[in-house]
Amino acid sequence: MPLAFVFMALVTHYLVGLDWTTSFLVGAVLAPTDPVFASAIVGRKEVPARLRQLLNVESGINDGLALPVVLLLIAAAGPAAGAAHTAGSKIALELALGLVFGVVLPLLVSGLVRFRLLGAEAKLQPLLPLATGVLLYAACHLTHANPYLAAFSAGAVLASVSPESKQAFEPLGESLAELAKFAALLVFGALLTPQLFGDLSFGGYVAVVLAIILIRPASLLLSLIGTHFDRREKLAAAWFGPKGFASVVYGLLVLQSGIPQAEQAYTLIAVCIAFSIIAHSSTDVPVARMFHVNELVGIPDADQAGPTTTPEANGTVHART
Repeated sequence: MPLAFVFMALVTHYLVGLDWTTSFLVGAVLAPTDPVFASAIVGRKEVPARLRQLLNVESGINDGLALPVVLLLIAAAGPAAGAAHTAGSKIALELALGLVFGVVLPLLVSGLVRFRLLGAEAKLQPLLPLATGVLLYAACHLTHANPYLAAFSAGAVLASVSPESKQAFEPLGESLAELAKFAALLVFGALLTPQLFGDLSFGGYVAVVLAIILIRPASLLLSLIGTHFDRREKLAAAWFGPKGFASVVYGLLVLQSGIPQAEQAYTLIAVCIAFSIIAHSSTDVPVARMFHVNELVGIPDADQAGPTTTPEANGTVHART
């Protein structure tokens, strides 16, 4: 993620002409990934489990890690240095409060529901994390704490201290998450006008192409040096870095921030997200089928392979498939 962040900032500055602060802001917005747009990879059993886990873990942590950087760079890109310093201090306080609420509130709720008189009925158990989220958002609204970081940290804490709540909430949570993502993508799609694509310069389109086919793959391949992933897994993981929900939300924050080059930055971000969705959503199934074909012909995954493969083993693979 830091590699993609820096490489994208360099490309943005030299090809699009944005100032350094805004260029790094674009890099931070486009650094997170979203496997929802590569669900054929993450959700297919024939794809090696460790590859699916890698993509899930990566996308699960990088949006929360990118948020403080995005907010601080928005403050730094403001018109006045003094105002930016004040805004930076305010944002730091909001982030700290969000982190505190995100850790303390789930611990408090988890502790309270363990009392027999306060425990929820089994059929209402899926609503416990949802109620926690509502309380968390109310606390953030009253204190101006950052709700993004609060929600991110609260989800991690609640899943750790209350696995039963996580398991009960998962089916409902997935549906609610998809609905929320649909609403955000609806707003984002409404802003994708022909004029927006026409406003992006030739250098901007070059930067978009580089972000998708070079920056993300090169960054992840460098990061996987020395790991036990085989070549197919490394190439699949390097390619599947779609820009998704987090980049949409952060891009909208940039557009509404009022910084001097907000519209130019958002134009580049929006076109990159749109191209990424098209590119990755149209290639996930063929890559997933590649792993399936390899399994059919008896080529084992690296984490399942032994020293040798016998004809009997190949027959077992065919029978199991």
